[in-house]
Amino acid sequence: MTIISALPFVSRYLLPASSALGLLLLLAPSAQAQARLDAQYEASLAGIPVGKGTWAIEIGDDQYGASAQGGTAGLLKSFSQGSGNGSVQGRVVNGALVAQSYQASSTTGKKSEQIRINLQNGTVKDFTIEPTPPVDPDRVPVTDAHKRGVFDPMTASLLRVPGNGELLSPESCRGAAPVFDGRMRYELKLDYKRMENVKADKGYRGPALVCAIYFTPVAGYIPDRPVIKYLAQARNMEVFFVPLAGTRILVPFRVVIPTSFGTAMLEATSFITQATPHVAKTQ
Repeated sequence: MTIISALPFVSRYLLPASSALGLLLLLAPSAQAQARLDAQYEASLAGIPVGKGTWAIEIGDDQYGASAQGGTAGLLKSFSQGSGNGSVQGRVVNGALVAQSYQASSTTGKKSEQIRINLQNGTVKDFTIEPTPPVDPDRVPVTDAHKRGVFDPMTASLLRVPGNGELLSPESCRGAAPVFDGRMRYELKLDYKRMENVKADKGYRGPALVCAIYFTPVAGYIPDRPVIKYLAQARNMEVFFVPLAGTRILVPFRVVIPTSFGTAMLEATSFITQATPHVAKTQ
């Protein structure tokens, strides 16, 4: 679960296309680093605030973790109470983030749901959804093959730039990744669009790499759902990436998705990232 899926409004309008917010390209080893991010985000529709949330990421030499939580706010809160949280834990292997466990829970009105996924080297070992969703014959089945070589949504939010070249370059914005969120298996693809400067109310201010993001459903979805059709056909969704200090990882700062109700946007209002001192291990 990313900061996006922590917000019920954003879950409804932006998921699954940006449940990852971006892509994780962790295929090449690189120097390890220790870093931390503490960020706050605001979701809006047509300029009207509808949700708020937090996202914390901590990366060490051999382990990493991230957690997010959020809920409806502003005008939307007057009509529908909602909240959500999620977390992921995993290992750092040759500079790559390898998820081991992921969980996400959400509550909207009187309805609650919890998803848990356990992974091993990119393969889903097991997963649960509570309460168990009803069987829908129109839903494209998820097979064992669909659960191999995948990323969880929260790890998939972090864009890994291999090598030692420029982080914010067009080449960093090209690639694709498979994602499994416990219900749906989909592909996300990035393509370079432009560079822009961004500024949080607190913390980061500077350049951002703007990528187009494209969503392709693979399994676990109902083809006739209007939101699936819309997201699969959308060609104007964007994600703004900025650096996680001390690493070669880029983190979403802003996500923009035009909808028939107006522009849906998730944007950091506070984005405090810092490299932490490396502590050598002793016997």
